[in-house]
Amino acid sequence: MDALPDFRVLNPATLEEAIAARAQYPDSKPLGGGTDLVVNIRRGIESPKILIDMTRVRELHAIHADENSLEIGASVRISELAAHPAVIAHYPVLAQAAAHIAGPTHRNMGTVGGNICLDTRCIYYNQSEWWRSANDHCLKTTGTVCHVAPKSRGVCFATYSGDLPPALLTLGAEVDIAGPQGRRTLPLEKLYIGFARQDMPVTETQGDGKFYLALRPGELITAVRARNTPNLRSAYDKIRIRRSIEYPVAGVAVALRREGDTLADLRIGFTGTNPRPVLLAGTAELCGGPVGQRVVRGLDALVRDQIMPMKTTFTPGHYRRRVAGVLARRLLMRLFEG
Repeated sequence: MDALPDFRVLNPATLEEAIAARAQYPDSKPLGGGTDLVVNIRRGIESPKILIDMTRVRELHAIHADENSLEIGASVRISELAAHPAVIAHYPVLAQAAAHIAGPTHRNMGTVGGNICLDTRCIYYNQSEWWRSANDHCLKTTGTVCHVAPKSRGVCFATYSGDLPPALLTLGAEVDIAGPQGRRTLPLEKLYIGFARQDMPVTETQGDGKFYLALRPGELITAVRARNTPNLRSAYDKIRIRRSIEYPVAGVAVALRREGDTLADLRIGFTGTNPRPVLLAGTAELCGGPVGQRVVRGLDALVRDQIMPMKTTFTPGHYRRRVAGVLARRLLMRLFEG
């Protein structure tokens, strides 16, 4: 295995220092646990000259959770989130998603901000430098064609596979962002349609695996926030080739509210299928009655229309879409039956 290329690591102690460093070094990369970025550097996928270690910024480690609201700093460790008693009690979908990420050592190192901003990947991108050069690279790196979808007209179909975002989407989460131009808050769903497309309705874009985050130059995610919905039941599950370490073949988060025998609220998020995490649109039309064949058929139709996996992993796209639909139905029935 080749040695890592040379780079410098900056260690800001405050958020202001981190933002100033990002502004001074526009090509720098923020570093959390390094479980994704360092691997990409070793493979030649990334080659930053400057890394900015965000883990010493104290305010990014805060985590507050109760029956009313949730706020998680970007540098909170995945293992800390998974084991937090209030998160488990009031936001089980998020605790379960955190517990499903990779293996124990990855969860002890990886951060919430890193998982939210996880790089998209496919079988043509997530390889060594010599392998990619043999295939004339790809649109996401220095090539001109997306090998997954050669007729895509300049759109990259690399898949997003972070576990936390689909869970957070079902909670209606927002992200706090800081940069040289100040601070702002963005609905999490809007984060994944790319900065150039953020004025478009989310349902009108399937995302772009190359420009998958709506962050302006120099910006950093500082926290993610959500409010609790009373009586909301939620859970997360995923299928992967091996039960640890692997990225998901498909991951599904479901949150619902039941009133008597009536499905009153339904939210479903997906990962591992599209170039962005997907909050299924149209689920409100499935509510207002019992969970029966009408809901099951309607859910299958929504998945069929909106979950569009390509040949980005070693499992066929149609298989991953079917797995996603099955997981969604199972979680829906399990949560509704209580």
